[in-house]
Amino acid sequence: MADDEAKKAKQAEIERKRAEVRKRMEEASKAKKAKKGFMTPERKKKLRLLLRKKAAEELKKEQERKAAERRRIIEERCGSPRNLSDASEAELQTICKQYWERLYKLEGDKFDLEHVQKVKAQEINDLNAQVNDLRGKFVKPALKKVSKYENKFAKLQKKAAEFNFRNQLKVVKKKEFTLEEEEKEKKPDWSKGKPGDAKVKEEVEAEA
Repeated sequence: MADDEAKKAKQAEIERKRAEVRKRMEEASKAKKAKKGFMTPERKKKLRLLLRKKAAEELKKEQERKAAERRRIIEERCGSPRNLSDASEAELQTICKQYWERLYKLEGDKFDLEHVQKVKAQEINDLNAQVNDLRGKFVKPALKKVSKYENKFAKLQKKAAEFNFRNQLKVVKKKEFTLEEEEKEKKPDWSKGKPGDAKVKEEVEAEA
């Protein structure tokens, strides 16, 4: 009986400690949530989705506005399309004349704008050059990229074209070879002996 009561008391103590730990964890989680305030992770996620949706709608509206503005400008400059299927010959001639006059005017405006653009670009370049001169800076001109191997190949080809194998051969005279052969065949002086050696040899042979 005493053992059972001790076990029950121990089990009750364990349950009490577990309840205290669980309570502390719940309080800590509540305090953590309270610190976060109004913007919880779920609300942040919803807010991001709403912002993306709003941005997509604004982008779509901006594209539609630009397309409408483009159509309006095209209609102002080129005019609305004409019905050519039911038009008579005189009406077609009138329409063609109107289109030609409009095209002629637009080409003139284009030429004027291009001329103005070139003049402004030249003025900008002159001003940049003056500013660089005042600062004491020299602007390097844009150089064309050239491969270094092309120059080497061109030089090699030029040398190969100028090179003549026969002209580069050394001219050898026959006398050079004849002199060498004569020198080889000519015996040295010591092998010939002295002028009186032959006479001495004959006397020795006679005495023998």
